Amino acid sequence: MKPTSRMDALRASVTGTAARVLGLLAVLASGTARASEADLVLPDFSQVTFVGDLNGRALLMAGIAVSIFGLAFGFMQYTALRNLPVHKSMLEISELIYETCKTYLITQGKFILILEVLIGAVMVVYFGLLQHMAPVKVVTILVFSLIGIAGSYGVAWFGIRVNTFANSRTAFASLRGKPYPTYAIPLQAGMSIGMVLISTELLLMLIILLFVPRDFAGPCFIGFAIGESLGASVLRIAGGIFTKIADIGSDLMKIVFKIKEDDARNPGVIADCTGDNAGDSVGPSADGFETYGVTGVALITFILLAVPPQFQVQLLVWIFMMRIVMVLASLGSYGLNGIIQGGKYKNADHMNFEHPLTFLVWLTSIVSVALTFLVSYLLIPNLAGDTTLWWKLSAIITCGTLAGAIIPEAIKVFTSTESRHVREVVTASREGGASLNVISGLVAGNFSAYWMGIIIAALMGGAYFFSLDIPNALMIAPAVFAFGLVAFGFLGMGPVTIAVDSYGPVTDNAQSVYELSLIENVPNVKAEVQKDFGFSPDFEKGKEYLEENDGAGNTFKATAKPVLIGTAVVGATTMIFSIIVILVGINTGADGLRVLNAANAANLSLLHAPFLLGLVTGGAIIYWFSGASMQAVSTGAYRAVEFIKANIKLEGVEKASVEDSKRVVEICTQYAQKGMLNIFLGVFFSTLAFAFLEPYFFVGYLISIAIFGLYQAVFMANAGGAWDNAKKLVETELKAKGTDLHAATVVGDTVGDPFKDTSSVALNPVIKFTTLFGLLAVELAVELNASGRGTFTTVLAGVFFIASMVFVYRSFYGMRIETPMSAIAGEGKPGMKPA
Repeated sequence: MKPTSRMDALRASVTGTAARVLGLLAVLASGTARASEADLVLPDFSQVTFVGDLNGRALLMAGIAVSIFGLAFGFMQYTALRNLPVHKSMLEISELIYETCKTYLITQGKFILILEVLIGAVMVVYFGLLQHMAPVKVVTILVFSLIGIAGSYGVAWFGIRVNTFANSRTAFASLRGKPYPTYAIPLQAGMSIGMVLISTELLLMLIILLFVPRDFAGPCFIGFAIGESLGASVLRIAGGIFTKIADIGSDLMKIVFKIKEDDARNPGVIADCTGDNAGDSVGPSADGFETYGVTGVALITFILLAVPPQFQVQLLVWIFMMRIVMVLASLGSYGLNGIIQGGKYKNADHMNFEHPLTFLVWLTSIVSVALTFLVSYLLIPNLAGDTTLWWKLSAIITCGTLAGAIIPEAIKVFTSTESRHVREVVTASREGGASLNVISGLVAGNFSAYWMGIIIAALMGGAYFFSLDIPNALMIAPAVFAFGLVAFGFLGMGPVTIAVDSYGPVTDNAQSVYELSLIENVPNVKAEVQKDFGFSPDFEKGKEYLEENDGAGNTFKATAKPVLIGTAVVGATTMIFSIIVILVGINTGADGLRVLNAANAANLSLLHAPFLLGLVTGGAIIYWFSGASMQAVSTGAYRAVEFIKANIKLEGVEKASVEDSKRVVEICTQYAQKGMLNIFLGVFFSTLAFAFLEPYFFVGYLISIAIFGLYQAVFMANAGGAWDNAKKLVETELKAKGTDLHAATVVGDTVGDPFKDTSSVALNPVIKFTTLFGLLAVELAVELNASGRGTFTTVLAGVFFIASMVFVYRSFYGMRIETPMSAIAGEGKPGMKPA
């Protein structure tokens, strides 16, 4: 039977089993309805005025105009990129890459819809049968979950289309003999993606705020957040597995056959280029979209739960105006940076590609901070009768906004081609080979986790300091709100953060497109380019610029990852607080202030054993997930290498056949799907199991996942970044390709590939999905207990745990490299075929 048939059978088995379990739950569950986030009602924005006579609704309508403007800008950049000159040999390669990316995305889209059936079933059971919610509201939640999926999926598709336009245009522009276009085109592509992504997210959320009935807004936001989180989780995890299978399969050929990187005869290179987009474009685009949205939903939920009604409009309008202003700050900073860098580098023969990107990040951060204080002063000068809160809340957001610039600087210390840690990896590799290369990379990753933890703790500590002056009359738990604002500030300058992250896949692909196009071998190509495009190509300088720029792309891909990871962890704090409010309850004291129920809150303590056990269990999930995702890469890469070694042709051909290249893509897709299925369903059923086991155990579990996930992700991402740029340093500065030193750094890079681009980055959406879906799961469990079904709830916890263990078991024993020992013993013998 074909592999795809086995996958179809597995999907059918999974959905069938889940449907039976959820059906049993639906039949047996009953009880009185309780309040949940979906019951929250938005205030009337038109009842509160701000600057002059402008009411809240009018201000938010201006935000819709800004969002539409941002979308228009993004699509204008898309059109400009498409119209840039490009040689047909390069265009053919970039379009082939896009076609394989399309096939991959269509496959993932079908997979996401299968998983949506599972999530939708849980939502129907909870909201429809337990909450007794009106059918129209249940349908609304399901519809907006599909809109959330469409948002994550749509921006991911847009990202690969823009990047595959930009990769060939960047490769061709490098031939002009000047470095500036090689920098400007990838950044233009990144800003196009960043503006479309943030503007789409902002527009959808504003539409819910302004045009959906106020009592329907809660269901809309919950459904929307779950949908975009589901889409991002699948695309991030599967994309991370796919890209590293392809990358390792392609890279190892450099050692095995002593061929150059991106050799056109290697059938793994097209899959590698597809993977660059699947892992470094599709994944981050969907992840950024979801992160921006879920952080907003968490803050909205907090305000509606923890803030008295008379102050809700001011805070909600203020938050969204901050987002609107920062979109404009990003756009203005990008324009100003273009003028400055153009004047400095447009005619230069050499440039440090990292410097203008660093300048853009800091410029945007400073402009955003200035506008934060200005707009806050105009909107909330006297919030709750306090004339100091405007600057204190601004200072809290600033802790997050500055993090968007400070964290990249800290990450460059461990991943930049200029950093001492990366140079230490190279030095260690000279005499110690691959062994010391790997050890030095692990050192860099561990040190980076220390410094990242200190930085995030300091920023959150600063936010906590300012939150001490927020009166209890304004909100419950001001510190939690402050942490949510820090996460909000992390992505405040979202378009620029996404832009510098998207810079990497374009530069990586551009180098590959150059090699695969074989443009240097085209007959009379110099005369043709001179005639058609008006310049004489400089191939040597072009290759030099592309390789150096790829190093900058690696660095800034590395710097963006901890920003998204940090946002997930800090933002999860706010969402976990919503779960705590549901569990603990709110009392109104004699002074009229609302406080958490002290008796129930005592369960959030190490003295409550289930809470402590939850803290221990969360770490286990993080380490299983890391191993499972790398196992999928290991097995898939083995099969890809096996196929490539058996089919690569180095004599008598200029490039690999399209059929062989597509077969490698199929292998990558197959193992990405299989690994993703085991991982996602393991996470899904674990979340249900632990939520049903004991609610305070589950709160400890969520906190543990966030903390363990932060350090594991930062460690893995930066160790991988150090290994990656150590190899790049050997290739560009030392020009030592083909040496033993280069071989050692290639080994380190392949070890780092699943570290930095699979496990670490996928922890971000896993943390958010677990927290967000857990919100529903724990409410469902509490509802069952309240209706006298405590024993049944415990039984279900056991059933769900067994289901999770099935997929945990499959993630290793169903993904092992199964090769007969006879084949291993016969390796290298004449006539011996791969197993």
